[in-house]
Amino acid sequence: MSTPQPAAGRIRLNVGGQVFETTADTLTLTGAGEGTMLGAMLEPCWNTGATRGVPEYFIDRDPACFASLLNMLRTGELHVPAGVPERMLFQEASCYGLLDRVRAARIGELDLDRARLAASVPPGRAPVDRPAVRAAPDGGCCVTHGPIARVYNWMLEERRPQTNVFASCNSWGITQGIGDGIGVWDCINGEQTSSFFDRKYVDALTDASKLQWLASTNALMAVKACSPKDACSSSSITLVDFRNMSVVWSWSGGPQRINERRVADAVVMEDERSVGLISQDHDLGFLDIRRQGSVQEPWTHQSKMTTPICYPKLAVRGGLLLASKDDTISVYGGPNHDHLRLALRGSQGGGAIADFSVGGDRLFAVHHEDNVLDVWETLPPPIA
Repeated sequence: MSTPQPAAGRIRLNVGGQVFETTADTLTLTGAGEGTMLGAMLEPCWNTGATRGVPEYFIDRDPACFASLLNMLRTGELHVPAGVPERMLFQEASCYGLLDRVRAARIGELDLDRARLAASVPPGRAPVDRPAVRAAPDGGCCVTHGPIARVYNWMLEERRPQTNVFASCNSWGITQGIGDGIGVWDCINGEQTSSFFDRKYVDALTDASKLQWLASTNALMAVKACSPKDACSSSSITLVDFRNMSVVWSWSGGPQRINERRVADAVVMEDERSVGLISQDHDLGFLDIRRQGSVQEPWTHQSKMTTPICYPKLAVRGGLLLASKDDTISVYGGPNHDHLRLALRGSQGGGAIADFSVGGDRLFAVHHEDNVLDVWETLPPPIA
């Protein structure tokens, strides 16, 4: 008895009544591979009854979508057929085990110089004040509308979160039984897994407006920004090392006088040596994490006094500093991040940007008035 051999050479695929002819190498060497439907069809155990000639397989799926996916395996580029909803193509790709391949062909590495506004997602509920957004490494994001958090995958479909959540809260908050400080919850079972509190840093830990996780050091930055409702509110920044549950660095701006520059947002720079700041009037500044204490004077770049609709936000990407103002995200470069490189405007009619975040090769921004979520991305470069 001969040993079954994997399919090789030319093969025919009858997909929904339409016949496609390709090669086994196209289906295995360029992305289908082991563990996927197309790769499994060519394994020896599936070909014990194979006859001579060109093997043919029947797949009861949509032929128009398969034509696009097969062309992607041949060329590396993805073209969505006219009249085929993109979501339907994603569903078909998932059936074949090609969803990761589709994502790579659909979304290129984020290049802010070539970024385009690719999608605008409605909030799905009545707009609220001060919505927030955080990008995920897989190209999805999490958007909060008041007490409600909506999590999207890279296809911009809502899904259940699959990771831990950090939150800053106090005992007077609406969540009972957590107490003061920073809490950590498991999003799978909803149970609190850890918490941290230090009375010396009570303001930053119980009333943080932003939390940023630093993966390389297992540290968490807690930012207490100035309050739009209190012209004299103070600002502080604290870094918590969750390996030994201690504060390893802190800075406080102290009580502020009316019309004095105050911290509206902060972000740890990519080298994790400094923290970028932005004031309520769009001034930029930096703090050296390697220096301890509140003696540092952070402000380096001063802008004209304005009254923004929303307080500005900050993010970093590829050595560039991004800052929001009204309905635009400005991108700064140069050694001191004082050169305005370009500006990205949000969707027409969306209004001022309340928050934005960069991650997973995408830039997300959520608007203040209507809570619409804008998504920028870069198309992959053409195959040479």
